[in-house]
Order: sequence, then structure tokens, then C-alpha cells
Amino acid sequence: MASLSTVLVPLAALLVASLTVASASNFYNDFDITWGDGRAKILSNGELLTLNLDKASGSGFQSRKEYLFGKIDMQLKLVPGNSAGTVTAYYLSSKGSAWDEIDFEFLGNLSGDPYILHTNVFSQGKGNREQQFYLWFDPTADFHTYSILWNPQRIVFSVDGTPIREFKNLESMGVPFPKNQPMRIYSSLWNADDWATRGGLVKTDWALAPFTASYRNFNAEACVLSNGASSCGTTTSPPASTSNAWFSEELDSTRQERLKWVRENYMVYNYCKDVNRFPQGLPPECSMS
Repeated sequence: MASLSTVLVPLAALLVASLTVASASNFYNDFDITWGDGRAKILSNGELLTLNLDKASGSGFQSRKEYLFGKIDMQLKLVPGNSAGTVTAYYLSSKGSAWDEIDFEFLGNLSGDPYILHTNVFSQGKGNREQQFYLWFDPTADFHTYSILWNPQRIVFSVDGTPIREFKNLESMGVPFPKNQPMRIYSSLWNADDWATRGGLVKTDWALAPFTASYRNFNAEACVLSNGASSCGTTTSPPASTSNAWFSEELDSTRQERLKWVRENYMVYNYCKDVNRFPQGLPPECSMS
């Protein structure tokens, strides 16, 4: 029989290892609940976060850290059943009147109808770059990974590793690109039944409240801003570490094919195709898409 000490030593090592992994993605360490009066909850020793919405209020959280470029992953499980009128927002944003922002918004719908994944990019306070998609799975049945790659050359929105949108740095064409303002991660679950579902025709059914969205497995490979200094050093050239390969990452041919597949089969709105919205001409970046 093994002695008690030979059993406890490996057990202690396992505990230390598990604590190290958990601390890399722990909602207690990485995020602050910012509103909701108890409707947002951190559970399972920091491994799970839930947002709730009822008729009185929604709820939300934000990251403790600010980032200037990064690769951000979060797994979400969206409000199930009749989620009409609800919006689950998950985005990066800076502060001020000329803010930058990179948006995922999930627009709820009636049972059996698909969610709409709404994306947008703001730079220096200007957005109006909406693209919307259906998903090729039920986002309420299980957790799925929603990712933002943001480096000096491009912003890529991905779902379970499949890119759905690429917004390139086209400053050479006069298109502002988010590159100077650090951003925090924000998420919220709120009622938007004046516009979210079929233009506001379908209202939230409060008899089904509370509505719940769940989060887990946050991961950030990113340049963290602290007291004006970046953890990556200079942001004008890629960091030396191979772990920061995302800093110069681009879509290879396989991922470009996946991007094309999504856009041909699941895109439901593209501002670059909305000529009625831009009577003076489409935005300049649309000539490149």
C-alpha cells in the first residue's frame, strides 16, 4: 500500500496545476459585475458567469483590464426558447465621444426562429458598419466560442474558429481604424423589444422571465495597458514572443474559404450592399469587400 505522503504529494501538485489553469480564466479575477442588482452571478468557483434579465432590469459586466490589440475568446450559451426582444451584447469598447468599439450582439427571436448575430465596428465614434448573420447551429443548446482578433492590420470576428467577418486596416484609403485607444471587454443582457426582433414588432414575453445567458472559458492573448504602458512593449511592430503570433495573424486560404462559405450562406445584412442607405455612395472600404 502506498504511504499517505506518496498519495498527498501528487495530489498537491495536481491542485496547484488546476489552480494555475483556473487563474488564467477566472471571472472573479478578470471581470467586475457592473450593473443588475444581483442579476449577474459568478458561479462554480469563478468558472461560470450568468447574466439575467427580468422586467425590472437586465445585467452586465466588464473586464478589469484594458487591451490595445489582442485575441479574445469567450464561450457563450444564449437565452433559450422564446428570446424575442432580448439582446445579448459582447463587445470591446473604449471611452469618450470619439470611441472605438468592436461588437457582437445577439438578437433574440421567437422559439424556432434563428438568432441574428449582429456585428459592427466603430472607429473614432463612427459606426454604421453593420453586418448580420444567421448561425449554422442552435446557440442556445450548448456553449460556442465567439472570438475577436484585433491586430494593427485587421479585425476578424470568428465563431468556433470559423471567421465570419474581416475588417481590414484601410487607413491608406482614409478609413479610420481602431489602433490607438485601449478597450475593455463588456457584456450585457437587456431588453430591446422596441427594435431587436422584427424591427420591434415582436415584444418580450415577460411571463417567461428571467432570461439567462451564460459565459465560460474566457481567454485573452493580448497587449494589456497599464499606466499607459503596453505589456507587449511597442505596438508598432510585432512582439518577439511566438505566443504573440496573433499580432500579425492573417487569414490563410482555408480560413478565407470558410469566410466565403459563411458570407454566401448565412449573411442576412451587409451595409456594403445597402445602396439606399448611402445615396452619396457606399463607404470606401466597401470597394475592397
